[in-house]
Amino acid sequence: MAWIEKYGHGGDLLTAQKQFGLVSQPLLDFSANINPLGPPPRVMQVLRDQLETIVHYPDPAQRKLKEKLSKRLGIGEEHLVIGNGAAECMALIILALQPKTVGVVYPCFSEYEKLSMAFGAEIKACFGKVEKHFKPELADLFALFDDVDLAFIGHPNNPTGVTYSEEELRAIAEQAEASNTFLVVDEAFIDFLPKNKQVTLMPDLANYKHIIFVRSMTKFYAIPGLRLGYAVSDPKIIERLQEKQVTWSVNQLALAAGEICLEELDYEEKTITLIEEQREYLKNLIEDRLGWFVFPGQANFLLVRLPGSILAEDLQWEMGKKGVMVRSCAMYPGLSLHDFRIAVRTKQENDELLATLQEVVEERKWRK
Repeated sequence: MAWIEKYGHGGDLLTAQKQFGLVSQPLLDFSANINPLGPPPRVMQVLRDQLETIVHYPDPAQRKLKEKLSKRLGIGEEHLVIGNGAAECMALIILALQPKTVGVVYPCFSEYEKLSMAFGAEIKACFGKVEKHFKPELADLFALFDDVDLAFIGHPNNPTGVTYSEEELRAIAEQAEASNTFLVVDEAFIDFLPKNKQVTLMPDLANYKHIIFVRSMTKFYAIPGLRLGYAVSDPKIIERLQEKQVTWSVNQLALAAGEICLEELDYEEKTITLIEEQREYLKNLIEDRLGWFVFPGQANFLLVRLPGSILAEDLQWEMGKKGVMVRSCAMYPGLSLHDFRIAVRTKQENDELLATLQEVVEERKWRK
């Protein structure tokens, strides 16, 4: 049985369609962590209005979006680079800083390892502790810093949803400074958290010359087909990233959409409220009705561990045949063959997910 993560990620609708023999695309996609509200309505309108602008080159300096984004973040534009998704920003970091060794904390987003190895770096790792819900011991993380040129941490981490406290983040950043190690803090999912839980060191950027924040607009504003992300760091590092960036890598429609997204404050509040409510709702349903273990975490997804008799790939296959995509996490170092991830979506969609899960459990006669 082949996983639908043929290319290493969720949300691959075409592969799922072929794999499961579906006439059309899957009905429900819980494998990709995208805002279930869809793009803000004004974004769709501006895309229609801006279609005629594709006959012109996009602004190679992304000036309008950069100006709006810098005001939103409260930083100077010299601290900011905008990329074709967060993944391009990560690639630029590796290209610009040319680390020989890169540290990761398993389990984590696969692109940390994939991009690093593609550009010739050696991977060194430590593992999050299952008893700490896959957060690493700081001592292990600090030892890793001493052994690498650059390290990635996810905050919240994908696929576990684990976050760090402000105290932990400061200790991590200070240790990276002390060991002269570049620290990439991947905050791609931080916007989904309630405002009081969006802990970040970005306001104290001036105190940390080795830290680089990476964020995604793709996920929160539901525009993965457009691709939009950014990195924030010391101006000297940003300048090095820009030197490696392909001219016009961010297309005109993505820039136009990004400008509108930053004005959609009501949409942002509705998203945060929806995710907070439905995350808890979905977690409780899975635990109470199915008896499966849901790891604590944050953001717009849940990591679930199946009982020992059930494999994630079997669940994924049975769900896929019914038009529902879930993300097997069996290929993540540090996780098991029984772990899968699901996005948090609307109540109606979450109810449909649970109904399908229960249907599969009954058909396969799986026990808790």
